[in-house]
Amino acid sequence: MCMRIYICDDEPQMLHDIAKKVTECLPGSDARVFSSGRELSRCLGTEPCDILLLDIDMPDITGLEIAENLAPGPGARRPLLLFVTSHDELVYDSLQYHPFAFLRKSRLDKEISTALTDCIQELEYREKHFYFRAEGKRVCLFQSDILYFEADGNYLKLYAATGQYRFRSTIAAVENALSACGFIRIHKGFLVNQAAVRLLGAEGAELSDGTVLPIGQNYAKTAKEQLLRYMRT
Repeated sequence: MCMRIYICDDEPQMLHDIAKKVTECLPGSDARVFSSGRELSRCLGTEPCDILLLDIDMPDITGLEIAENLAPGPGARRPLLLFVTSHDELVYDSLQYHPFAFLRKSRLDKEISTALTDCIQELEYREKHFYFRAEGKRVCLFQSDILYFEADGNYLKLYAATGQYRFRSTIAAVENALSACGFIRIHKGFLVNQAAVRLLGAEGAELSDGTVLPIGQNYAKTAKEQLLRYMRT
């Protein structure tokens, strides 16, 4: 899998060393370096990444401040966060931002390879699952079990082979997270799993459970092209 990895540190030599180790461990990745928190924040606003190696102690914007603004919630694309620091005493402060790992600069050679391997495994696992919170509980579903999502105000209804769920999110956020996994926007209020579509009509798509979903005029051309391409394979 091709991953986008961002590395941010205000120390030029450390930034170079981390980038070198990342490209050695993950040679096929798209690794980008940032020497300031402001530069990184601007990029994150338009181009999310899969893995973020972030120095905590930086002069303009700290790593903790950046972590606080990372995309939260269901469907949002939040990177795996790896804090990198020489200040062990900051570990406790960083835990509230739920880092995937904490790397010490003094032991970077020994720790980074294991951390990146764990990241790969986690990302591969995430590609097959969808996580959200419903009724105060964390739910994990296989993507293949999901039939479609329906917009419901500030919430989404998720219809799956295992049941129905309702959780707080937007259809645009989930589309952004799952479009590369075969989920297609067919209507302003519906996002469908292409694998669940059994029949495709002029105005609707019939799913494997017999549900017929409308195809919106603004989405018809692109949605039908994508669905027909999938159904022919």
